[in-house]
Amino acid sequence: KPFDLHRAMTALGAVPFGERSQAHYDYFFGREKERWAEHRGAPIFGPTPSHHGKDMTLPNGMLIAGLVAGHDIDRLAHCLLEAHWRDDADIAERATLARLAETVDIEPGPLLDAALSPAVVALYEANTEEAIRRSVFGSPTYFVDNDMFYGQDRLEMVERALTRPFAGTWPK
Repeated sequence: KPFDLHRAMTALGAVPFGERSQAHYDYFFGREKERWAEHRGAPIFGPTPSHHGKDMTLPNGMLIAGLVAGHDIDRLAHCLLEAHWRDDADIAERATLARLAETVDIEPGPLLDAALSPAVVALYEANTEEAIRRSVFGSPTYFVDNDMFYGQDRLEMVERALTRPFAGTWPK
């Protein structure tokens, strides 16, 4: 569910990216990303894409509009993230979003036109409030039933939870 990550992180007391120590940044946004990129066979751009930190309301609204319109947006969401992290694309820009949608055979115009509509913005707000209520302090975050898994390094745990839940419960 697309949501305002910055707002959720702030609401939950996570340290904003710009306030983290250089050592933290160098490790988690440098070495850790390099290792995971190699491990997953997913090339990345530098430590952080140059457009990182921009307002993601338009791309998130586009994804929500796609869901509302009945599209399977998984390919589009993957395409946007790949373009951001691998190609340093500015996915906050309408022209970039249009081009990327076309690469996955989705007509971009209707989704971009609806992306900032009151109905889509209301869903974006509801998703953000839900993320805050469920303590989603970062991305990616996955829920299997009500058990939360934070970080792409938890995918193996998510896979296991889909067939055999872990003991205990997440409080949210």
